[in-house]
Amino acid sequence: METPIIFWILFNAFVLLMLALDLGVFHRNSHEVTVKEALVWTLVWIALAMAFNVVLYYWRGPQQAMEYFTGYLVEKALSVDNIFVFIMVFGYFQVPSRYQHKILFWGILGALIMRVIFIFAGVALIERFHFTIYVFGALLLYTAYKMLMHSDVQIEPEKNPVLKLAKRFLPVTQSMHGDRFFVKSDGKRMATPLFLVLILIETTDLIFAVDSIPAILAITQDQFIVYTSNVFAILGLRSLYFALAGVVHRFWLLNYGLAVVLAFVGVKMLIVDLYKIPIHWSLTFIAITITASVLLSLKIKKKEK
Repeated sequence: METPIIFWILFNAFVLLMLALDLGVFHRNSHEVTVKEALVWTLVWIALAMAFNVVLYYWRGPQQAMEYFTGYLVEKALSVDNIFVFIMVFGYFQVPSRYQHKILFWGILGALIMRVIFIFAGVALIERFHFTIYVFGALLLYTAYKMLMHSDVQIEPEKNPVLKLAKRFLPVTQSMHGDRFFVKSDGKRMATPLFLVLILIETTDLIFAVDSIPAILAITQDQFIVYTSNVFAILGLRSLYFALAGVVHRFWLLNYGLAVVLAFVGVKMLIVDLYKIPIHWSLTFIAITITASVLLSLKIKKKEK
């Protein structure tokens, strides 16, 4: 279903307004985000996402609303992997808590731009070259296999090629300068370690996008549904990070649950020309799998190696 351009404009205007309020009003000054504040913002973003789901229900009908909700659920669950990465990157570079929100703000803004490119490119490829859907399905199965075999998220900043390139061509200060990404020293413009952190956040999200975009394209190829569900999932990622950073390690079985979900949507793409799995079956399976992996994680303690 084609979405009139006015709805794209209105939705993006709403997103820009919320981002402006976030950084320009509520987080104008760098400060340490408390768990209470993070939980409030997490609930706000979830409420906005669900309110938009209701709008879709009465505007587009129950099928489109269910596709949006399924996509949002998948993207929200996959974003937990981003939280593991945030924790490790901030710990590696010893980024003070009060500066983390600003980094995530600009990092997620960059992530939104990259997701738009991936979404439109992915949908265009599937529409023009139908066999691409099988490539995406195989990619998801491979990703699911990797997650099952290596459930622990690992990151090695010193081996990141983009970071190496940035260090080679950008003069970098030895220490941080508040929450600034660039400073002038002896008349020379230099990047700060915070800018390197931002680069690392952006490049790792690019890797995650390679997995998450095909996953939601298995649910729907409606660009507006894919885009809006992605945007709401990503916009709530910062507050979710601050709310779960201290306890996310307890969800140790979630990676296995996500692997099962990715395998399911991968198979769904591979058999789409033989049998199209109804969206309500997909939603039920995904919701049960994610919920079960979270509850079992809390009930069963991970054995320490």
